[in-house]
Amino acid sequence: MIYREAGQFKTTYKSDQALLPIAQDRFFVMALIAFAYIVIPMVANDYWLNSIFLQFFIFSLAALGLNILTGYAGQLSLGTGGFMACGAFSAFKLATSFPDLHIVFVLFLAGLITAVVGMFFGIPSLRIKGFYLAVATLAAQFFLLWLFNRVPWFTNYSSSGVISPPPIKLFGDYYITGTEATNLTQYFFTLTLVIVLALAARNIIRGHIGRSWMAIRDMDIAAEIIGISPLKAKLSAFAVSSFYCGIAGALWAFLYTGGWRGFRYPKIILGAIHDYHWWFGFYPGLICWCGIYCGTADFSQFRSGVIRFGVIRFFGNAY
Repeated sequence: MIYREAGQFKTTYKSDQALLPIAQDRFFVMALIAFAYIVIPMVANDYWLNSIFLQFFIFSLAALGLNILTGYAGQLSLGTGGFMACGAFSAFKLATSFPDLHIVFVLFLAGLITAVVGMFFGIPSLRIKGFYLAVATLAAQFFLLWLFNRVPWFTNYSSSGVISPPPIKLFGDYYITGTEATNLTQYFFTLTLVIVLALAARNIIRGHIGRSWMAIRDMDIAAEIIGISPLKAKLSAFAVSSFYCGIAGALWAFLYTGGWRGFRYPKIILGAIHDYHWWFGFYPGLICWCGIYCGTADFSQFRSGVIRFGVIRFFGNAY
């Protein structure tokens, strides 16, 4: 480890069960949040705010959802792209059907719809696992994308088949989507949303739901013997994971691209699956890994690979 917790004694249950019980962790997280809210908006230009940081936040949110399902619940999934598309089209239908609905409620409801869809496609996990479950979720990915491309109702019968989010106000005269939206407003909104959802995911993992996921991941038969329901554990993991991926997809379509023109797996999601043995079940490393992928998008494949290998070796030895 980089540092130890020697000498940091806990005298109460509250301090022992704190979200960040080590002082160095608390100081680092607070400094990082302050840096993201104060320093970056002052020095970053529009390119960095939109093309790097906004993409980084959205992919971090999708990676958090994938980490819940595969890293903590042990359920292999290749349907992340389909669930992101489901969130995008759900948010589009909600925003166009209810123009006065606030963007926060649009994202929340889109996440809930995607959670229901994820639970439906997670039913095969009750009978199969491993490679066979990965293939089943990959089928969900192809089916969802085929559905959204073939049924014109999802695009409001657009002749081009492309969805474009309507202008939505965040509050006052500040727009979060549309031509009047600024990169700084989108940056602050996405950053706040990612922090809130990351804290929520962290607390879920620390509770009885997260412990049931990890028990299923380690040995599902033993977990069932001690009273954990595989039905509730696996489907709840698919629901929460799909909720996060749905919100990430809605942010991708509404804030980053301004539409949804057919979706292929992002390189970052495939890379996360490739390097899963380093990151899954470890939130700081996963988020750092997403930042490396977004920050080195303009680099050559060799330079990006060298940076990834160096960070993997560093975190692998440190943790």
